[in-house]
Amino acid sequence: MARPFRFGVNLLTLESAEAWRKKCRHAERLGYDVLLVPDHLGNPAPFPALATAAEATERPRLGTFVLNAGFWNPALLAREVATCDALTDGRLELGLGAGYVKAEHDSAGLPFGSPRERVDHLVHTVAELERLLTDSEHRPRSTQSPRPPLLLGGNGDRLLRLAARHADIVAFTGAVQPAGKPQGTLQLISPEALEGRVAAFRRFAAEAGRTKGSDGSDDTIELNYLIQMVGPTDDRRTKARELAPYAPDLTEDQLLAHPALLLGDAKEMAEQLRAHRERFGFSYFTVLEHNMEAFAPVIEELHGG
Repeated sequence: MARPFRFGVNLLTLESAEAWRKKCRHAERLGYDVLLVPDHLGNPAPFPALATAAEATERPRLGTFVLNAGFWNPALLAREVATCDALTDGRLELGLGAGYVKAEHDSAGLPFGSPRERVDHLVHTVAELERLLTDSEHRPRSTQSPRPPLLLGGNGDRLLRLAARHADIVAFTGAVQPAGKPQGTLQLISPEALEGRVAAFRRFAAEAGRTKGSDGSDDTIELNYLIQMVGPTDDRRTKARELAPYAPDLTEDQLLAHPALLLGDAKEMAEQLRAHRERFGFSYFTVLEHNMEAFAPVIEELHGG
């Protein structure tokens, strides 16, 4: 049986307290299951934004998508996580990543290590959060037990191995840093390569003893994907051709099959998400704030499906 869909929206802008509350209530009315905040300089600070979102809403879960582990000391982060989980009445989902934007580290006066060093810090952070948040003596205490659900986001083998061992949710970036481009530039990989990344994760989860069944599936680990663009259109191929310069290594057919792009009317988009769930195992999809309204009819189309 297919895992039920969940839909999240990554909220990026803050104008005022009341505007933020109004936006969160509107997202709840549109049917979003998770309200998310990223961890980039220039965006709202995640934890106070989520605590305020909790006060304004009743149903949605609340998450970081994703925290840059390089910005955080694990002990201080454990305090933030436990406090936010308590203030949101146990609705928090903690998303973590290794970080990829060097300019933000430079602006913050923080070191930007090699990919290996950044993943090393993420591994350490996950281990420390597990130790601290599951310790009955740790104060403050989180509401959820043994800790809030953990989402890990990335693409490389080390990160996917880490997710296979520890994560409740794994978010696939489906993109890589292209050679010769500024640090922080991401380029989509092909749907076939993305399928290979999911297959690698399945193998790592099997090695960690976290899978069920001969196909490597495990409905206890939720798979997420961030949709970069929602494009209502009555001509999907023309729209894909317009987007071709942004993914020069992909063919038109690969763009149309890629979960980063959702093109068509609401019924066509819903069918695309069902196909992505079947092919990749993705059941939890996130959209960016500027796509929140355009994606709402798709949520309605897939409600209960």
